[in-house]
Amino acid sequence: MLSGTPCTVALLAAGLTFMLGCAEVSGKGPLESIGTPTAADFPKVGGNLGNQSYSALKQINKDNIDQLGGAWLVRVEDGWAEANSQGTPIVVDGVVYVETARGNVVAVNGATGESLWRYDSERGTTLRRGLGHGNGMLFTAARGNWIIALNKDTGEVVWERQHEGYGDLTKPALTYFDGKVFVGSNDSPRSAALTLDARNGDLLWHFWGVPGPGELGHDTWEGSSWESGGASPWMAPAIDPELNMVYWSFGNARSGGANDGSTRGGKNLFANSIVALDLDTGEYRWHFQSVHHDIWDMDNVMTPVLFDAEIDGDMRPLLVYGSKTGMHYILDRRDGSAPLGIEERQVPQDDLQKSWPTQPYPVQGGFVELCVVEQPLGTEIPGHRSRAVPNYTPGCLFDPHWEDFVLSIPGIGGGSDTNLKSYSHSTGLLYTGVGYVATAHHRSEGGVGHRPAGQYMTGGVVAVDPTTNETVWEIHLPYEMSHGNGALSTAGDVLFIGQPDGNLLGLDALTGDELWRFQTGAAVTSSPATYEIDGEQYVVTLSGGTRLPYGNTVPRGDYLWAYKLGGDVPEAQTPPPPAQRRPVSGG
Repeated sequence: MLSGTPCTVALLAAGLTFMLGCAEVSGKGPLESIGTPTAADFPKVGGNLGNQSYSALKQINKDNIDQLGGAWLVRVEDGWAEANSQGTPIVVDGVVYVETARGNVVAVNGATGESLWRYDSERGTTLRRGLGHGNGMLFTAARGNWIIALNKDTGEVVWERQHEGYGDLTKPALTYFDGKVFVGSNDSPRSAALTLDARNGDLLWHFWGVPGPGELGHDTWEGSSWESGGASPWMAPAIDPELNMVYWSFGNARSGGANDGSTRGGKNLFANSIVALDLDTGEYRWHFQSVHHDIWDMDNVMTPVLFDAEIDGDMRPLLVYGSKTGMHYILDRRDGSAPLGIEERQVPQDDLQKSWPTQPYPVQGGFVELCVVEQPLGTEIPGHRSRAVPNYTPGCLFDPHWEDFVLSIPGIGGGSDTNLKSYSHSTGLLYTGVGYVATAHHRSEGGVGHRPAGQYMTGGVVAVDPTTNETVWEIHLPYEMSHGNGALSTAGDVLFIGQPDGNLLGLDALTGDELWRFQTGAAVTSSPATYEIDGEQYVVTLSGGTRLPYGNTVPRGDYLWAYKLGGDVPEAQTPPPPAQRRPVSGG
């Protein structure tokens, strides 16, 4: 498949078989197949099982997007706007469902915004990333490691189950497939990926991010460091029903500190890895580790993207993994091999850090710079450029550190982080928001690194051809776009993505040119969704805001917006924009 060349879409046999993305796919729904894009509904975070964040709808397109306006606005918490939210709405049978920053669940009519029901959680505020849906239920999480199933039509509780000892279960979006609920975890000495029975919440199996004694990979941890190894799977997985595998990405090692590897010699599996597991049993199938013995907090935990594409004349089942390092690791999802090539390269060493001698690099390089350089801030601030902050040693991605700070890019908040990528069946391109947030690493910096005073925090959007792993276009924006700023592409060749200043952008998916923008009132740090009711296409976003990386300057809100052609609900008042530069003085 050539970059930028739309693939033929042909309906055959009364819709039972069709061609999409140049690959033959059976007539299954988005919750049954990785290859079927969403259309009338948007039933899960990421759209379908392959997390492609793509819709076959095209009523809204490049030629008429200038007519797009507000269809309705709902304040999901009656104007309360003090927390962090990355919740992506889902849409089933014309009903929009979304979690709020307070952990509540709201259901509204997708055509009018009319409230249908509300579930009020009594377990406190928590960062939200999205509901799971299946078998007539919605699945949400709450503080105290509770997983809750709600009747999707009434909001009534079907069951509640508490699962302790595996980490914090509230961070990732929940995923449903074939009677199972897949739940990630975070912030634990040793975290696990869990699979629950959707009927009652019973634990079916779990997989530890850090192997215990006698398990594969245990010998990659020095001494007892495995007991506090971290390796949290805190984003949603991807699922391939045909290969019967679930793909989970695991976070960085934390034993001794995320920036101090002196007490945990070894590669530290399965930290900084994507792991393929058997859907039914959780049995290990294969893994790929993107950072060996991580001392930079480059966890690369992300929601993987699955699709089929042609490479060198062969249709390949592909998986895209990789985020913070600014590199896409494109793998064959059957066995983890790299059809476009990934090589181990020698990197600078530090004996005290027990750093690993090599690190994996795709032969094509990264989609952002991997050494500290000047970065353009975008057209909105002419003449301004981000640059290395004085008094720090400038470095590259895998340069080691100990007592002296070493400044590197793309930084722990850079590359692409917690934001969903989008794979377009129409253009054949993979889209991601990116950030340029340099980090000064020091062994005592814990899990957050040091963001130097005075530095600019900027970003943009990148389109990559996944059949070559080469960048097709990129745009620079005045804000960091990697913390929840997910992308949505459509058959109308429009790419939607939100900014921390509250603007939702509509870009030309073939060129990156800006076609449309709409002020929502608060930072858009979640992914848009799109759906159709009575022949009319809508786009929906939640504008809630999150503090990363701008601290408390990010405008927060509880705005659930829907947009349609000819919509006449006016834009929100423009909020104070987040500070694009770290304070030069202060704590």
